[in-house]
Amino acid sequence: MDNFGFIRVAAAVPVVRVADVVANTASICGMIEKAYAKQVSLLVFPELSVTGYTCGDLFGQDFLVREAEKGVARIKEASRGKDMDIVVGAPVRFRNRLYNCAIVIRNGIVMGIVPKVHIPSYNEFYETRWFSSGKDFMSGDVRSDGRYLSNGKDNVREGFCAEMTYSGFRCNISPNMIFSLGETGYAIEICEDLWAPVPPSSYHALAGASIIANLSASNELLMKNEYRKELVRQQSARTLGGYIYCSAGCGESTQDLVFAGSSIICENGAVLSESERFSMESSITIADIDYERLASLRSRTNTFRGITPDGTDADTYDRLYSRISTGSAAESDFRKELFRKIEAHPFVPKGNDAEMDARCREIISIQTTGLAGRLSRINCRTAVVGISGGLDSTLALLVTALAFDKLGWDRKRIIGITMPGYGTTGRTYDNACGLMKALGITSREISIVKACDQHFSDIGHDKESHDVTYENSQARERTQILMDVANQEGGIVVGTGDLSELALGWATYNGDHMSMYGVNAGVPKTLVKHLVSWMADHRFNSEPAAGNILRDIIATPISPELLPADQDGKIAQVTEDLVGPYELHDFFLYNFFRFGYSPSKILFLAEKAFCSDGSYTKDTVKKWLKTFIRRFFSQQFKRSCLPDGPKVGSVSLSPRGDWRMPSDASYGMYIDDID
Repeated sequence: MDNFGFIRVAAAVPVVRVADVVANTASICGMIEKAYAKQVSLLVFPELSVTGYTCGDLFGQDFLVREAEKGVARIKEASRGKDMDIVVGAPVRFRNRLYNCAIVIRNGIVMGIVPKVHIPSYNEFYETRWFSSGKDFMSGDVRSDGRYLSNGKDNVREGFCAEMTYSGFRCNISPNMIFSLGETGYAIEICEDLWAPVPPSSYHALAGASIIANLSASNELLMKNEYRKELVRQQSARTLGGYIYCSAGCGESTQDLVFAGSSIICENGAVLSESERFSMESSITIADIDYERLASLRSRTNTFRGITPDGTDADTYDRLYSRISTGSAAESDFRKELFRKIEAHPFVPKGNDAEMDARCREIISIQTTGLAGRLSRINCRTAVVGISGGLDSTLALLVTALAFDKLGWDRKRIIGITMPGYGTTGRTYDNACGLMKALGITSREISIVKACDQHFSDIGHDKESHDVTYENSQARERTQILMDVANQEGGIVVGTGDLSELALGWATYNGDHMSMYGVNAGVPKTLVKHLVSWMADHRFNSEPAAGNILRDIIATPISPELLPADQDGKIAQVTEDLVGPYELHDFFLYNFFRFGYSPSKILFLAEKAFCSDGSYTKDTVKKWLKTFIRRFFSQQFKRSCLPDGPKVGSVSLSPRGDWRMPSDASYGMYIDDID
């Protein structure tokens, strides 16, 4: 069964009874069964979940510590026969010191014990009264050869650790352990460790842990939850990893504090899943972490291989870790059920109104500042824009107008040219003329019909043959007009082509493919439409005529208008009928470029995003994915000589920046992978 690079993880918050190990282990064992039924591979419980976190001075009694070890033995039995790593919190005594530990259990075996490093001793927490720090195991006097037999295999590599016998098993105890689970690995830190200036998880990630499990007992205070969530989210982003945060909940003592059972699962800065706090019942929060995505991001981020505080490189620090192979991941049927949201429109801003407004403003500011900087530095007198009445030229014109406003220049210095041809319809022509008038720019109309007629005569082409020559000649004629007018007026041609068109090669080479500065080069089609709509409502809302025209442009079918209109004078050539829906292509582009996914994985994700709600059939998605792969590979030669243009988001196809690819690469293997 293909796992598509996912691993299913969960944070389980049981209802505990303080100092009642029997009741707590029974609750934990019940939740293990529920998680196993959901095909979870890594199950994390809260800090000191076997005893309860709020036992206070009861931790000083050997009886509670011994009973906790017996409780772990019961959990071991519950784990037998299950392809699942279970991480529970319990007090562990070693060399006459007590440690607040995470215990990793798999199939009836204690695989390792991880002690908490940062022990709080402030305000309501006085853990130093009972517990010692895991830093005891990070010095030379406790270093062992790090080797023991577990499940009949010698599976621990040398590192800073000690060995002990716990619950009948010889195992390692150390903060510096990475547990290999299936094709990925995880490490553990406990509660306060995350709040330290440099959390242990930072080093765990550098040593190779893709996922961090945090067993916590964090009480609730006004506004603390937002800060805590942001801390978890940011640490997952900083480590380019997954982060499972599981905090104590109902049943902990409310003598002075309240624990709400906060569980958060993040991946590279995004919250995948979180629990409902203040529940009076046990809860399991599940998410599918994409470890393949994390590996791809790390491999392309050179700064991820950092330097440790003593100046040594991360590879040297890596040698201080023990490696424990726990087993294979569970056989999770990700096709049947996927515990994560697959965003169908990854380029379009998400969030509440304020967040979306802020993101759109930033995108427009990047485009505007890029163009304004270029115009001012080359002492340019004007900007020339070809206006078709379509989305791309509209966004380019709006950005140009805002750039001139930013520079304090008169918009009359912008020259907008509409160039009617064989396929121009009344709707797009009227919108082009009306928009130029509404924005107060200088407008010109130059028909390309006579020039193209003459050109066809010169090269001996039948005007009635509506082939690629017929279409591309029109695009090149328009570009020639723009370039020549720019030369006449001492200006530059502002390009209109967008990122989606560049990915598909949906541009005429040395036609609309070429300009002197491409303001839309980093903006995909789905975002172009969103930005024009936002500008109609937020930037040009004080200009009603412009706003109304913009809304009609948004509603107009996307077309190059290179073929004659139909008998009713309407657009006959609809782009998405020819190359496929742009929302699909933008989805393909984002996942192919950003994470290096295989075509088969992109197909799987697209089916989750678009087929479950009936937007497209699986066959339709598959058809257009093949089109995307073929065009993306075969049209690279157009991207190899792109004009300058600003990078807007994380996906850029500039040959000078993010994307370098041979123009004659083969796509056969990629098509085969789809099938």
